Parts: sequence; structure tokens; C-alpha cells
Amino acid sequence: MESSKGLNIPEQRILLRLAREAIRTSLYSKYQMIPAVTFDPQLQKKCGVFVTLRLESELRGCIGFSFATYPLAEAVQEAAVSAAFHDLRFSPLQLNEFEKIEVEISVLTQPYLIQPQEIQVGIHGLIIRENAKMGLLLPQVAIEHQWSKETFLEQTCLKAGLAKDAWKRKAEVLAFEAQILSENHLSGF
Repeated sequence: MESSKGLNIPEQRILLRLAREAIRTSLYSKYQMIPAVTFDPQLQKKCGVFVTLRLESELRGCIGFSFATYPLAEAVQEAAVSAAFHDLRFSPLQLNEFEKIEVEISVLTQPYLIQPQEIQVGIHGLIIRENAKMGLLLPQVAIEHQWSKETFLEQTCLKAGLAKDAWKRKAEVLAFEAQILSENHLSGF
């Protein structure tokens, strides 16, 4: 998804509802979620996406797809369920937490190679990979933690399980941008 052609408000609302409903279905049903079908061409484009869940402003889960693998509407639903129930850093979401969570969706542009000096904190998200190891941090993470460019690079290396200075050596550095959709920032959601 090109950053110049972001999702409009109705499309954002659809995606946020799809994410929440996918979690609700998984919470209340023993059956596997069946992805909802949407015929909006923007929501059928393949692109990377992450769903972040927050509970009382604290991270409660974050999982997604780094690259354009699935149609956006389907990817959002899959990532939402995974963030709620399969993020190994957290126990599965409980029924009493459901109404309190905030859903945030980051729709990613196609990652591209970037030179470290070209990185703009707050604009770029990062992927650092070397051999089979890969780490990704969304653009908003560096802002939330008030990281410098170098700290952002180091933290992405650590997330990949690499030495924090791997970005200075042979690790591949990719950047992407993200359109961030949030229930708390969409009026009338």
C-alpha cells in the first residue's frame, strides 16, 4: 500500500471492526474464525499489517505480517486473533479484558533497502535481517520510547536476536512506513 494512497475513514472503520469481531468470535466460540469477505478493492490488496492490542495503555499483544502475503482484510483478522491469543509474551486474552482493549492496526508499505543515515525516526519502521534471523519494529515504537536513530537500529537488531551493532556490519536494513488506525483516534468508532 503506497503511503500517498492511504485508507479512507470508512475503510479504516471496516478494518477496526473486522479486527475486533475476529477477536470476539474467537473468544465466544469454539469454532475457527472464518475471515469476512469484503469487496472493497483497497481492502483486498495484499500488504503487510500488524495488529497491536493495548490494555490500559499497556501493550497486550502485537503480531502481524511483515510482507504483503494476504489480502488486507484477511491479514487484519488473522493478526488480530494472533495478537489476542498467540503472542507468546502474554497469556491469551480473557473475556473480562475484551471490552477494555484498544485495537490499533498498522498497515505497512512495501519494505525497501535503506542506508542507516537515511532513516527518519517516527516516519520509518525497520526490519533488520541476517541469514534466518529477522526483527521488526513499527515506526511508533521509536517515538513511544523516545529513541534516537542509533538506538532504534540497535533495538531492532536485538529483536532479531542479533548483536546490537549488526546493522553496522552485514545485516540488511529495510524500512517501511505505516498508516496507523486506532479505535481511540477515530471519532464515532
